[in-house]
Amino acid sequence: MKALIPVEMIERKILLIRGEKVMLDADLSELYGVTTKRLNEQVKRNSDRFPADFAFQLTSEEWEQLKALNNESNRSQFATGSQKHRDPRFLPWVFTEHGAIMAATVLNSKQAVAMSVHVVRTFIRLRQMLATHKDLARKLADMEKKYDSQFKVVFDAIRQLMTPPQPKRRKIGFHREEG
Repeated sequence: MKALIPVEMIERKILLIRGEKVMLDADLSELYGVTTKRLNEQVKRNSDRFPADFAFQLTSEEWEQLKALNNESNRSQFATGSQKHRDPRFLPWVFTEHGAIMAATVLNSKQAVAMSVHVVRTFIRLRQMLATHKDLARKLADMEKKYDSQFKVVFDAIRQLMTPPQPKRRKIGFHREEG
């Protein structure tokens, strides 16, 4: 069995699609130690175990947007062979937290079961971080109402720190330095 994968690596594979935190079939199959084709075959064979809130197939528009986002942010997860050589006739499936657990049960391999625990813990960690961020934003708004305008600069600075930074776009090709 492969060495356990760090939570941060799993975190990077979780995407927000249709308002749900999900993982791509190729990423989940890589973690579970099976091919994407095998994972999707098992999902198809056990379709009654995968309702729409457990797993769903991306539309062609969603898949194109995801690939475009990948090109902009240079996400390494799409550089894997399973994504690079995906048959364009078959759109990817994505799995929610519950779908990831169910996938481990239908695959029934030791690695899938072991990794599903880490995947679930990562989903839980992200949910807790999101809740903490919302609580902090609410508390900040309450404090701002209490105090007068002399602290406006402080509150604006805190809000700016809470906003995630925009990813820097890397320029492709050769560039001459000015000066």
